[in-house]
Amino acid sequence: MKKIKLKLADVQKFTAECFDRPEEVGKAARIIKGILEAQSPRLSEISYAMGGNHEANYKSIQRFLAASNPQKALLCLACEQASFILGDPTEIERKQARRTEYVGKLKDGKTRGFQLLPLAFPYRGRAIPFSFITYSSKTINEGTTSRNLEHLRVVQKLREALGERVLVLDREFSYEEFLQEMVKAGTGFVIRLNTSTNPTMLTREGERINLSICPGERVILEGVYYKGKVKVNLIGVWGNKFREPLWLITDLEPEEALQIYRARMKIEESFRDLKSLLRLDKIMNKKRENMEKVIALVLLAYAIALLIGEELRDRMYQGRKWRLYSGLFIFLKQGIRLTKESAQEVIQRAYLSFSQIVLGDVRTYV
Repeated sequence: MKKIKLKLADVQKFTAECFDRPEEVGKAARIIKGILEAQSPRLSEISYAMGGNHEANYKSIQRFLAASNPQKALLCLACEQASFILGDPTEIERKQARRTEYVGKLKDGKTRGFQLLPLAFPYRGRAIPFSFITYSSKTINEGTTSRNLEHLRVVQKLREALGERVLVLDREFSYEEFLQEMVKAGTGFVIRLNTSTNPTMLTREGERINLSICPGERVILEGVYYKGKVKVNLIGVWGNKFREPLWLITDLEPEEALQIYRARMKIEESFRDLKSLLRLDKIMNKKRENMEKVIALVLLAYAIALLIGEELRDRMYQGRKWRLYSGLFIFLKQGIRLTKESAQEVIQRAYLSFSQIVLGDVRTYV
């Protein structure tokens, strides 16, 4: 019995599904394997984990980043059968990066860093990212209008990829220009309303809607107008286990929107895993282009490890323990030991799930 460990040939099966050029497959596999073994996005730590001459490995990674397009490879995971897409901005701190071109100030106005907005589809209690954008107060010149334009890249960049799927976002995106762009693009949306800004919601008759609700209460309003301009549906609910009410604006049926939004927490859990287990928040690259390429590689590594971990979870756990651990945690931290044959079966089944996602032939699990 041995602890399950990925071989380079195992990882190459996965990278062959999403990298176009044969010469990229092996190089991407070495880097992704290094990411998982180092549990880090830092090139220096990845190069040591790759084995051999770490200086040569470091240069090899840099050459790969210059010549490849990992974001395109990541986009292969845009599962066509997913009925909705999850998005959730997360702050990446870069406290010491005083001269890095893409690093600005975070929401507190003091800490240096940038925002990462991943887009993902739900999968077995977590989410698998397939694309992302990055932005900061520096890249958008600290202007509100520019910030909104940066957000609109979500719609513009992925309009074709989204198709008929609904985009689910948090309250940061509940502002007029973004909603207008979503309506104009014909993209279905479910967005949490930012009630802290005291937004104006009007009825068809132009009367202001009072956004007050009691614990245990549910309010549904259809055909209302955000700031009197954008026609939306509105649902508010205050569940017994929540400290505050939840208000959603959407172009869907309100009850359907509520059901979809409740799955949004999965991407939050996924990025807690990415930060705590793969240390995505420790990423360090001077150039924005390379930073984004490394993020794409880390997200690919996450997807591979998650799928392997899901196979291990099904094999090793039942009941409460099955629900307690994420696939990524099980694969990276549990140290499960299997026979050589069982380990290869787990990896093969994970690879088949990965290839089915790439082909768009897999059911998503909420």
